[in-house]
Amino acid sequence: MICPRCAASLTGKQRSGRICVHCGKRFALDPAVHGKGMHDIRIRGIAERATDHGRLKITLTQLWYLSRSRNYAWAGRDPEGVPAKIRWLVALPVAAALVVCAVLTGGLLAFLAGAAACAALVVASSMRHHPGQLPHGQIIPAERTFRALMNGSWSAAYGGLPKGVVDDARPVPRPRGANRSGASLPVSRPKVAILCTDRVVALFLTANRIPARLEADLVEVADADGIGGHPTVLAAALSALAQYRSGLPVVVLHDADPQGVLLAPLIRGAQPDRVVVDAGLPVSAARGKQGVVRLARHDPLADAEQLRTVAGLPEADAQWLGEGFWSPLAAVPPRVLESIVVRAVERALAAPRPTPHEDLTHGFLTWPQAPRTPRTSEAPGTRPPGTGTYEKKGTSSA
Repeated sequence: MICPRCAASLTGKQRSGRICVHCGKRFALDPAVHGKGMHDIRIRGIAERATDHGRLKITLTQLWYLSRSRNYAWAGRDPEGVPAKIRWLVALPVAAALVVCAVLTGGLLAFLAGAAACAALVVASSMRHHPGQLPHGQIIPAERTFRALMNGSWSAAYGGLPKGVVDDARPVPRPRGANRSGASLPVSRPKVAILCTDRVVALFLTANRIPARLEADLVEVADADGIGGHPTVLAAALSALAQYRSGLPVVVLHDADPQGVLLAPLIRGAQPDRVVVDAGLPVSAARGKQGVVRLARHDPLADAEQLRTVAGLPEADAQWLGEGFWSPLAAVPPRVLESIVVRAVERALAAPRPTPHEDLTHGFLTWPQAPRTPRTSEAPGTRPPGTGTYEKKGTSSA
């Protein structure tokens, strides 16, 4: 590997203990020990691009998503066949009874009973059982492993996290004037409310003072159980929005999951006189795109029919969510996320206020590529995945 301190080429023996034999300085990560892609030069380059060379602050979770080396997602599967215990619990007594019948009888009947006993055992042994499994997703390295490395080896080698990266796992003090629901009580009259269902995204926006810059109030709502029970989130969102006047526009930020895509339409239904702009991650931008983080989990809200009728999703998107797949908004490159929020607020302010008899809907925004900036020096093959891949042409009307 290349020493991140002096750029010397090091063999395994020359970097024992993560100390370069040429410059004598310690480095944090060794791909041979910590896994593919875990190299100081790569991680530092990802952090520099994600923070736009120091202009933005990002969370450690966002850095983890961008630094991933692999990402897997499996759909759920129903059980197939009969479990072995049940097969043999039935087959063995039946075969034993047939053998007894063959012993006690004679002639053709004994032959048929013996053949049936053999057939029962053969059928039981040839049957196969595939147990069902829940949808499952995995990111390599795991979040716990990545956090331990950055707070441990990296901080020990460099005295702290990369520049512009904050640890979102540590307790964050509640902003002055914030209530228990997470909504920042307006000091002055806000022009728009930003409703965010992702804590990491909310921290990113707050750390970069994006709501203040846009004269917006940030309203953070999340499910108490952390799984995504939609009624809880919807009730929390409506309760938080109740403190704002009905004419205040709302921008909704959410993951590409059933809870997220249903939230904006249900808010429109509950408050038809309010402009609601859905700026969440579109399902079409996450499904089948290279470089996008895709995960899977069991979600009781993943009903394809409801997603088609209520959220207005195409068949392919509704089916994808129905199989348990989803994509986190926090994995979107930070510069893209910033630009989406700015554009969504501009769109919300420009949209006319709907009337009770007017069907005015605001769908998903068009997700652009990440803005290009001059690339810094990095080791070959260290370009972070997931950069500039969230591009989606959606339907919208203002």
